[in-house]
Amino acid sequence: MPGIFVARVALGDETIIPMLKKYFLSLEQWVYEEEAFDKSDNKRSQPQLLAQDSQHKLSTVDDVLSETRGGPKDAGAAAGATNSEAISEESTEFNGLKVPPMKELNGDDFDKDTKDGYCSSKTSEMNTFHRYYDFHFASLDCIAFGDACSKHGISAFPTFSLYKDGNFVKKFDGHKDMAGLSGFVEETLETIRPGSRSKDGPKLPEAGATNVDTDAEPEKPAAKDKDVAAGAAAGSKHNVIASAANAEGTKVPKSKDRITKVPKRPSKSHLTPNPIGTSVSLNQESFQKLVTNTQDPWFVKFYAPWCHHCQALAPSWLQMSKELQGKLNIGEVNCDAEPRLCKDVRVRAYPTIHFFRGGERVEYDGLRGLGDLVSYAKKALDIGKGIVDVDAAAFKEMEETEEVIFLYFYDHATTSEDFEALDRLTLSLVGHARIVKTDSAVLADRFGISTWPRLLVSRDGRPSYYNALSPRDMRDFRAVLGWMQSVWLPLVPELTASNAREIMAGKYVVLGILSRERADEFVLDKREIKNAALDWMEKQTHNFQQERQELRDAKQLRLEEAEDRGDQRALRVAKSMQINIREEDKKQVGFAWVDGVFWERWIRQTYGIDVNNGERVIINDEDNHRFWDATESGAYIVPSRTSILETLKEVASGSSKLSSKSSTGFMQQVFFALTGPFSHHPWISLGMLAGIGIGASYWGRVRIRRTKGGTGGFFQLDGKEGLLNGGGYGKAD
Repeated sequence: MPGIFVARVALGDETIIPMLKKYFLSLEQWVYEEEAFDKSDNKRSQPQLLAQDSQHKLSTVDDVLSETRGGPKDAGAAAGATNSEAISEESTEFNGLKVPPMKELNGDDFDKDTKDGYCSSKTSEMNTFHRYYDFHFASLDCIAFGDACSKHGISAFPTFSLYKDGNFVKKFDGHKDMAGLSGFVEETLETIRPGSRSKDGPKLPEAGATNVDTDAEPEKPAAKDKDVAAGAAAGSKHNVIASAANAEGTKVPKSKDRITKVPKRPSKSHLTPNPIGTSVSLNQESFQKLVTNTQDPWFVKFYAPWCHHCQALAPSWLQMSKELQGKLNIGEVNCDAEPRLCKDVRVRAYPTIHFFRGGERVEYDGLRGLGDLVSYAKKALDIGKGIVDVDAAAFKEMEETEEVIFLYFYDHATTSEDFEALDRLTLSLVGHARIVKTDSAVLADRFGISTWPRLLVSRDGRPSYYNALSPRDMRDFRAVLGWMQSVWLPLVPELTASNAREIMAGKYVVLGILSRERADEFVLDKREIKNAALDWMEKQTHNFQQERQELRDAKQLRLEEAEDRGDQRALRVAKSMQINIREEDKKQVGFAWVDGVFWERWIRQTYGIDVNNGERVIINDEDNHRFWDATESGAYIVPSRTSILETLKEVASGSSKLSSKSSTGFMQQVFFALTGPFSHHPWISLGMLAGIGIGASYWGRVRIRRTKGGTGGFFQLDGKEGLLNGGGYGKAD
């Protein structure tokens, strides 16, 4: 069965397509002119190769906008077209011969296409490139078919992969130019038909050329062995491996397991960003060329003209673009005019704001005020400059201004793949925390680092470590990012609309209600809450370690007793005991503070507290819609380490000495009381409802039967009620 060479492309990776097509044309021409064909071998199963587009970049923003608005589509314009346009052209001519277009795959039919193959040439003759080698070229757009690319482990663009009979064979890791691809394809073709390829390789056409002298020698002869026997042996080995993989149902390996070199990213232009201080209106093509195909950072708004929230955001967005003139590119996309682009970006609400860099993006979910937007954009720019390398002195200076710092330790053995994985994390940290790297021996001694690479977070000088069993675990993007998200909040963060759910859900929260208007008290109160947080965490860590040690001691005691008695059964039971205790199993405690003046109305309605009467502290349990605002003695909890810790100890232990208050109104309490069981025990609740329904139905049917059937055996006769005419003994007239 045939194979396929497929290029997986990101949104706008187009220049590889014309380049690959020119090489494909030269191959087709070579086969047409070659007469020595083995016409009897027309059923051999051969590989297929899948290719991915590269990047296209114009010199200025004006060039892009002018090109996308119209103009002649020459070879360069074709290279800058969308992926679909670049691939779905009509047949072209090369050296006077008609060559079919390269196929663009549908991600939903990827497995079918690579398994059954396809033939772009419609001729039934043998002397065509496709039929002679049974080798095909195709492209897959990873923006349009992201699920298909994710399924095959594609994490960088462009990526070139070779498939045979639907099975992954190998990935191209060389230079992504015509010469590099030529060497890769030539080597593959030689294994298909040993001795059929020129020893020095083909003469490659220039970019944009429509012909090439097939008799001319290449400028740089390929250094490859064209021994027929060796080629035949390589081809046989290749077929055996692919057949075995197909017979055993081997899964397609993820490409990241085979990567030996770090893929090159889109280049970063040297143009001044946002030169005129305005928000650039982007369409499908200009978005690909300006945003996706470069490493330049962009802050882009996706909106609809009829959206009231979008209309309210417009003045702040325009003012932000002026303030960031010469610093950051600002853009906007009208989703009514560009529905396909907004669908590709997965816009589900208006307005949606994304920060883009090098084809990657992160959604902005903060407040939409001018100051909030500018602050976020500046933080994003700082992270976009790359991960800073620090020494002990620089890190100490950062600790004085930053509440949360992620520190990555590396040494001389750290690989380029490790740094590539680290760079992927930076975009997700925008607006949350700083990340730096170091090879400082002083910092390694300070934090007790003995293996590299290693990642930790320092929150107010208190380190927490990411536990990785091997360097490969450090490259697990999702696992590392998940851990970062669990620890990227400061020890005592400010409660805002954007982080309220993250802070309050699933735990007890010691919430300080403070006022910035009393500056001196504000600083002291924050310090007291932070000290209380540090004391509580240290105590909980000590208690956890002590509890775990007690369980270990108990297990060791059972082992010793079983050995002393010679009881093999008890010994096996003791050895099988597992110490499954984790800090996460207990309800966690968090600390935060809120601006009591800014959120005055919400605080008064929810907790009945007025910050004008003084700073207060509450302990909130959001899951159960309750809170505590008084100590055991009945006094209000105040921003004091003693007051907070004494009350928190009673709350966390479930003591009945303290009574909680509801953070909801009466109707809300009734609603939560009715819906609470369903959320915690849905199947039990459904069973109880079904039982109640069956019982009510049975009771109703009994009542109806009794009503219709009369009472006590009495019946009516001629309007006279009773047993045999009222039970009388006399004669009835």
